[in-house]
Amino acid sequence: MKKRGWECYHCKQWVEAGEAHDCWTTTEAALTEELSEDLKDAWERLRETAVEFGEQRIYASHHSIMFSRKSCYFFVRPKAKYLEVCIMLGRALRAPQVRSVMKGSRVKYANILRITHRDEVEAPITDWLREAYDMHDVLATRSRSTWRRPSRKTSGIGRSRSRRRRSSR
Repeated sequence: MKKRGWECYHCKQWVEAGEAHDCWTTTEAALTEELSEDLKDAWERLRETAVEFGEQRIYASHHSIMFSRKSCYFFVRPKAKYLEVCIMLGRALRAPQVRSVMKGSRVKYANILRITHRDEVEAPITDWLREAYDMHDVLATRSRSTWRRPSRKTSGIGRSRSRRRRSSR
């Protein structure tokens, strides 16, 4: 029996056999078009602030807008009543603006905030964004160096035959 179509795992849309489907394709405009005026203003200020930091890639991915150098240093999920901002830092933030903190990797913490108005996009939030932008390379280097496999010399595995003969005499 020939398959007539399939249901997309991500968007749950029915896709006919042979029909092109890419539910991951989205844009900043599509993600922000239904925001209230206050949230649109807050989004624009947040984006402008990040652009001032320097060279980076800004792109939409599924339900988020990502800000990335080599990897994402923060992203925004536009919601109906607020902008959910997730800042990747080498430390957990402790401040009233921070809703929750999750360990993202061995060296990164995902600090989650909610922004509802343009006036909230100022220090300390802009300072944290700048810190995440500046620390990106340091965190990437630190995460690569923490998972290295122990060398053969230090682990005692795979000693050469000559070393084994000498130690057994």
